[in-house]
Amino acid sequence: MTQFLEQYRAGLEKVLYEPGCINNLLAKAEERTGVKRLYIALGLVGVISIYLTFGYGAQLLCNSIGFVYPAYASVKAIESDKKDDDTKWLTYWVVFAFLSTIEFFSDILLSWFPLYWLAKCILLVWCFAPVSWNGSAVIYHRIIRPRYLKYNTKLDKVVGEAANNAAKLLSQGLDITHNLVKNANSKEE
Repeated sequence: MTQFLEQYRAGLEKVLYEPGCINNLLAKAEERTGVKRLYIALGLVGVISIYLTFGYGAQLLCNSIGFVYPAYASVKAIESDKKDDDTKWLTYWVVFAFLSTIEFFSDILLSWFPLYWLAKCILLVWCFAPVSWNGSAVIYHRIIRPRYLKYNTKLDKVVGEAANNAAKLLSQGLDITHNLVKNANSKEE
């Protein structure tokens, strides 16, 4: 157990010293306070965890954590030449949409659980974690993809019919609007 914790601590410290915005902020905090950045990061995680459990606006904080960094990383991925990062973040957003849809129907029950926002935040962080076994890959490959492959022809047919019906309704709406405007202009003359 001690060896596992030591490996985890070493990996976390490695991440905390990687170049980037977080490293810069932690370096400034470490310099000003004299406290190691590992302890600053763990303290911040602790404060966020307590806030997600007991704080007002925990839903906003949780959803911001699950949205802001992934959105930023997605824009960076779009602007890069590599395709792998595009696939990673597209997978994240598919899983995010899937989880949001499930949450829409179960939120009224789940939000009453005291640790709900903390658990959801941990799930979202796992989904965008920079590891090969992150939540997005696991959920997509074990839940979403098999069902998509099983039902994709039916889904394509339903989506195609819905698109055709929407196009017809839009066309009819534009025709009605055009006729109303035409009739209003002829009455004014």
